[in-house]
Amino acid sequence: MADLTTNTAVEPRGPKLKKAFSRTNIFLYGTLIMVSMYYLLPLYVMIVTSLKGMPEIRLGNVFGPPMDITFEPWVRAWSEACTGINCDGLSRGFGNSVRILIPSVLLSIAIASVNGYALSNWKFKGSEVFFTILIIGAFIPYQTMLYPIVIMLREMGLMGSIWGLVLVHTVFGMPILTLLFRNYFSSIPEELFKAARVDGAGFWQIYFQIMVPMALPIFVVAIILQVTGIWNDFLFGVIYTKPATYPMTVQLNNIVNSVQGVKEYNVNMAATLLTGLVPLVIYFASGKLFVRGIAAGAVKG
Repeated sequence: MADLTTNTAVEPRGPKLKKAFSRTNIFLYGTLIMVSMYYLLPLYVMIVTSLKGMPEIRLGNVFGPPMDITFEPWVRAWSEACTGINCDGLSRGFGNSVRILIPSVLLSIAIASVNGYALSNWKFKGSEVFFTILIIGAFIPYQTMLYPIVIMLREMGLMGSIWGLVLVHTVFGMPILTLLFRNYFSSIPEELFKAARVDGAGFWQIYFQIMVPMALPIFVVAIILQVTGIWNDFLFGVIYTKPATYPMTVQLNNIVNSVQGVKEYNVNMAATLLTGLVPLVIYFASGKLFVRGIAAGAVKG
């Protein structure tokens, strides 16, 4: 007797494969490409212009790559461009910006992290009122406080000095950084804090041995925010310092807006790129930790 065999078709299981060129994907990637070009095109123009000589720039081909690459505009922007009566380029301003940046970042983050830790784990009477007042300070326009700060720095003998500007950046960075650290520390399991308290750990022991090692992502977020804000600041730098202590951004403004002599667009573009290199390098070096910090509680309520 012949064996009867039945052939049954087996249907594939699992989700259906999506088309690579569906209308949704075309719209999504098309939009992303257009937005990327919108932001990258000015950067491209700056880079190619900074690598051209002035005779080539006068030909008017803004988007064309340099026919003869030269780094002379970068050298001039760093060490020879005139910023007022001084013609030592951005090198002096770079040194001033570094001396302003490092203590400002360290002080603001150190104080704000302790504030956030205390407000999240060591509740005291009136802590919520204190936190509310601190956060309100983040929404007060800087312009309304410029003159009072001038008077305060003058009375303290810090007007026109680097340490006066360090104090200003530290104070203005406190509200938002305290909010970041408080929200992050609040997301850490409370049982961990209670267990440390049961074991006899005190305020500083818990902070340095438990909280700080677990808070690396939010520290990176705070560093990126502060470095970007302080390094790119122009308003405070031009008001609270003097020509000898001008940061890099103020010197860049003096170079670009100079009305004497020939307008050297290649030097201006090179000076602009040099000024923006520091925050860009820090961001790209720690971008993954920045995303982790945001996702792990930086914006939680």
